Amino acid sequence: MKIIIIGLGNFGRSLALNLTDNGHEVFGIDHKMEKVDLLKDHIANVVCMDANNEAAYKVLPIQQADLGIVAIGENEGSSIVTTAILKKYNNLKIISRSLSKIHDTILEAMGINDVIHPEQDAAFRLTKQISFNYALDYFRVDNKHSIAEVFSPYSFSGKSVKSLKLTQKYSVSLITVIRDIHNPLSSKGTHTRKVIGLVTGNTVLKNGDILTLFGSNKSIMNFIKDKK
Repeated sequence: MKIIIIGLGNFGRSLALNLTDNGHEVFGIDHKMEKVDLLKDHIANVVCMDANNEAAYKVLPIQQADLGIVAIGENEGSSIVTTAILKKYNNLKIISRSLSKIHDTILEAMGINDVIHPEQDAAFRLTKQISFNYALDYFRVDNKHSIAEVFSPYSFSGKSVKSLKLTQKYSVSLITVIRDIHNPLSSKGTHTRKVIGLVTGNTVLKNGDILTLFGSNKSIMNFIKDKK
């Protein structure tokens, strides 16, 4: 994918490097030469230009680009103007960083559906990392609900899902189970973790299983605290 990132501060720079590592062709844009210099040897192309100058976009392969990301994090007005310029290119999908609730409202009025809040998302993730400190991993569904992976409590071993009454007792739903599977064809007797698929009431849990749970953040945290 050909991606244009405008704004190469900490967030934009990290995004450019990660997307490049994942095989995308990235064009980085910033009006500060020192930020451009930091990336010139690491991504496909990097340009020093004023993103609020519509004429300057002639040097970019914007007609061939798939995605434009406005990652400006210092100037709300500059971010809005840049987004407005990108909106003129109908071929381009746009993701724009928002710096405030008013910024959210303006982007929504402009028809930008993909809005990101890096600082809020980082704070949310850290909060969950601290709160879900016994969870192996989690995924945010919305502000109140998550999907979390937790080790199955030893007391669950040998019991059917139906008998555990997870929804009634803990207000969580079991989506699937990740299980150690022994490989009999391996000379070393190796094990691999595999998703067993959709669970039923008759699925019997084993020691070492990883449970993938859905529920409110509060319900999942209560389950973890109760069973840790």
